[in-house]
Amino acid sequence: MELIEQILSQSNLKEAICRVKINKCAPGVDKRTVDELDSYFKKHQAEIKDAIMKMKYLPQAVRRVYIPKANGKKRPLGIPTVVDRVIQQAIAQVLMKIYDPHFSEHSYGFRPRRSAHDAIEEVLEYLNIGYQWVIDSQY
Repeated sequence: MELIEQILSQSNLKEAICRVKINKCAPGVDKRTVDELDSYFKKHQAEIKDAIMKMKYLPQAVRRVYIPKANGKKRPLGIPTVVDRVIQQAIAQVLMKIYDPHFSEHSYGFRPRRSAHDAIEEVLEYLNIGYQWVIDSQY
């Protein structure tokens, strides 16, 4: 099965819809909510899949909001539509199964079943056995 077929499989899309619904995310520019996902996909799934397969699918613009930071400034945040979020989630689910096994066991950012708390726990374990330095790297 090709990658795009895995991404667009009924089971993968169903899981993606469930995950987006669980996150209870904010609506995008179209104002569609997660509560509307099931009925929307029931009605439009075939045309969405067809557009993606024909490389004609265009995600909608993101809704721009500004989140306050601790220093008083605001940082911009783009909120995609819930439909685009489902497509992104479907892609991420398939790619994560392929690539996650190749990531470092010491990498915790944006990884399934790993959190900042897990990273802190690992740092504490190293400190407790005598290490004195912790390096946070983006590479």
